[in-house]
Amino acid sequence: MSALNRVPSLMARAGTASALTIAAVGGSLVVPGAASDAEAATPATKALQVAASKKGSPYKWGAAGPHRFDCSGLTLYSFKKAGKSLPRTAAQQYNKTRHISVGNRKAGDLVFFHSGSSVYHVGIYAGKGKIWHSPKSGEVVKLQKIWTKSVWYGRVK
Repeated sequence: MSALNRVPSLMARAGTASALTIAAVGGSLVVPGAASDAEAATPATKALQVAASKKGSPYKWGAAGPHRFDCSGLTLYSFKKAGKSLPRTAAQQYNKTRHISVGNRKAGDLVFFHSGSSVYHVGIYAGKGKIWHSPKSGEVVKLQKIWTKSVWYGRVK
């Protein structure tokens, strides 16, 4: 039984459940007058939602939206819409973030692809080993599995 399917039975047994309990088992809670998910979201979560909303937008080198993106243009655009400022290139963005370990990564963190000490690509971590990114010429913004271990993670401050 999935966690979502267990929510009603958990609530029936407990009588009531806190929002944290429901979230812990993967459910959702609707409370009249409460902040929507978007309003309660962190800038990183908002940026992730913005990037996902650009699914299918074509890659264009040097583009930073709203209809075409290169990799760092997508991250720049997404975080700007979430109220955070980032520099233009992937390498500059890496230098502006708080560097974190793979074990501490979370959805909304930036994923930097590198060769040696040179950063050449960036995307937004979506969880479960996947990123939203604008890959290369001829492709579109998409959700994709991280394909290499040569990545660093950064959290936008």
